[in-house]
Amino acid sequence: MAWWRARVRYWFDNTMARGTPALIGWLGLASAVLVLAIASLAVLIAPRDAAEQGSWSGMVWRSLLRTLDPGVMGDDEGTAAYLALMLASTVGGIFIVSALIGVLTTGLNSKIMQLRRGRSKIVEHGHTVLLGWSDQVFTVLEELIEANHGRRRSCIAILADMDKADMDEAIRLNVGGAGRIRVVCRRGNPLKVSDLALVSPATARSVIVLAPQTPDPDISVVKTLLSLNAQPWQEPRPPIVAPIRTAANLPAALLAGGEHTRIVDADDIAVRLIVQAHRQRGISAVCAEILDFQGHELYLRPEPSLTGSAFGEALHVFARGVPVGLWHADGTITLNPASGAVIGPDDELIMLAEDDELIGLAERRPRIAQEAISDLPVAFPEPGSALVLGWNPRAAKIIERLDGFARPGSHLHIAALQDRDPRERLPGLANTTVSFTRCDDTARTDLENLDVRSYHSIIVLADESHGPQLADARTLVTLLHLRDLAPYGDRPFSLIVELRDDANREIAQITQADDFIVSEKLITQLMTQLSESPRLHQVFTTLLHPEGPEIYLNPVPGYLHPNVPATFATLLEAARRRGETALGYRRRSRFHEPPDYGIVLNPDRRAPLTLTEDDLVIVLADR
Repeated sequence: MAWWRARVRYWFDNTMARGTPALIGWLGLASAVLVLAIASLAVLIAPRDAAEQGSWSGMVWRSLLRTLDPGVMGDDEGTAAYLALMLASTVGGIFIVSALIGVLTTGLNSKIMQLRRGRSKIVEHGHTVLLGWSDQVFTVLEELIEANHGRRRSCIAILADMDKADMDEAIRLNVGGAGRIRVVCRRGNPLKVSDLALVSPATARSVIVLAPQTPDPDISVVKTLLSLNAQPWQEPRPPIVAPIRTAANLPAALLAGGEHTRIVDADDIAVRLIVQAHRQRGISAVCAEILDFQGHELYLRPEPSLTGSAFGEALHVFARGVPVGLWHADGTITLNPASGAVIGPDDELIMLAEDDELIGLAERRPRIAQEAISDLPVAFPEPGSALVLGWNPRAAKIIERLDGFARPGSHLHIAALQDRDPRERLPGLANTTVSFTRCDDTARTDLENLDVRSYHSIIVLADESHGPQLADARTLVTLLHLRDLAPYGDRPFSLIVELRDDANREIAQITQADDFIVSEKLITQLMTQLSESPRLHQVFTTLLHPEGPEIYLNPVPGYLHPNVPATFATLLEAARRRGETALGYRRRSRFHEPPDYGIVLNPDRRAPLTLTEDDLVIVLADR
C-alpha cells in the first residue's frame, strides 16, 4: 500500500512540476468536482429545495454561482441541510475557485511578461534577420529601412541576448521611425540553435550576422554560423552575410558558413581603404556613396537590346545610369571592359545608378562637346615619405601594402606610444625603410619634434586600446594639433585619418583632413548591400582587390579643358578614350561639406557641366 501511495505522490509531483497549465488543470478539476458534488448531494439530501431550483441541472448552476461569488448566498432560503450545502459550496469556492482565478491571473501576467521579454516565435516570410547586437546594428537598420522603403509588409527581425524593451528603446533613440517597415526584437542567444528558431531564419530573405563587441568576436561569429547550418532550411536557402576581423579565421568561417554564406574580411577591407586613400585622397567618400542605399548603388541589369554591341557604345545609350562592367553567363565578371568588348547574349550589365527603376535607354544619343575634351596626359602624384601616427592590429598589414606601391628607396616613419619597437612585427619590406619614434600623438611637443611638415603623407590610425569614443577623441586632439602646425592652405602633406565612429566624422571636419576612413560603417554598409544583392559580393571583391580595376580620383585637365562648358556625356567619352569609365566628379570647393563632401556620381549626362582645374574626375581604371 505504501508503495502505491509513493507512486501516486511521485506521479502527482511530476504533474505539478509542469507549471501553470498543470495547476490550472488540477484546480479546474477540483472546482468541477466541488460543484457537481454539491449539486448531487443537494438532490439527495434536500430534494424539495433542489426541485425549486430546477432539479440537478439547476443545482449545478446555483452551486457554480456560489463558488464564484460568495455574496450570492445571502439570498438563499431553505432547509438547514440545503443551507449547509450552499455554505460548503461557498467555502470551497473561496479556497479552490479563488485559487484557480489567482493561477489564471498569474499565468496571464507571466505570458504578458514573456511577450515583453521577446521569447515568442515570429511567423514571417521574406524578412531580414539580424543576429547579435553591437553599435553597427543602427547603421544596418538605417540601410535596410532605406533599401526596403518601397516594399510592402517588410520586416526586420533582430535576435540578441539582451532585454527586448532595451533593444526597442535603443532603436527608437538611434534610428527613429521605420515607416511601414516592422522591426521585431526577440531575446535569445544567437549561438543556440533553439533560440535561432525564434526569428525563423529558414523562411527569411537574408540573414546578417553582427560581430559582438568582445575581445575575440570571430569565435562568436563562427559559432553562430555553425548554429545556423544546424537549422532545418527551406529551399531556396537565404544568403548569410557575416564579418571576420582576423584574416587567419577566414577559412574556418567559410567552412562553418558553407556555400550560401558571404564572408566579409573586415580588417582586410579597412587596410585596403586606408592604403587606397593614401594613394587616392577622397576614396572613402566615393565608397560610402556607392555603398549607401540613400545614394547611388551598383545593380545587375540584363539588356537584350544591346546584345552584340560594343561596351564603349553602351556607355552612351542610357539616359541615367553608368555601365561599369559585365556579368558574364559563366558567372565571371569584367569591370571596366575594353571599349571594343562585345556584350554577349546572356551577359548582364553592372550599372551604377540611383535606383534600378530609374535605369532606362535614352531616346537619342547625347551630344559630345569635342572641343572640351583634353588630350593632356593624366598627372599622377608621386608618393614620397610617409608618417604613421599611432599603432593598432592593422598597422603592420597597412605598411606591407604601402610598400607594395612604393618606389624603391621610399621612407616611412612610425610615431606611436609603444614600449616595444613595432618594426619587430613588420614583414620583410622590399621598397621601404622604416624608422620609429616613441611618441604620444596627442602631445603637441612630441608632434613638433617630428617635423610633420617634412612628410608627403600622414596617416593617423585609430587607437583600439580604448573604446570608440575615447579613441576618436584622442584622434581629434591629434588632428587639431596637426592643423595648427600646418594650416590647410599651407599644408604640404595629405592627411588620412581613421575613425571608429561615423558620428565623429562631422566633428572632425573642422580639421579639414583630406580623407576620413570610418571602416566600421563602410563594412556594415557592404554587409547590408550583400544581404540585399548577394551576387554583388564578387563585384565588390574585385573592386576592392589591389590587382585589377580600381576607383581613382584624377585631375580634370587629363580629361576636360578646365572652365570649358561640357556635359557628363562628354566626360564619359573622354574617359572612354583613355580606356577608363567615368563615374562622376568631385568639387574641390565642397571637399569638406557633408553629407556628400563634393562627390557627384552619375549626374544627368545632358546637363551643362563646367569643371575647374582643382576639381577631380572619378573613374574606374586599370593602372
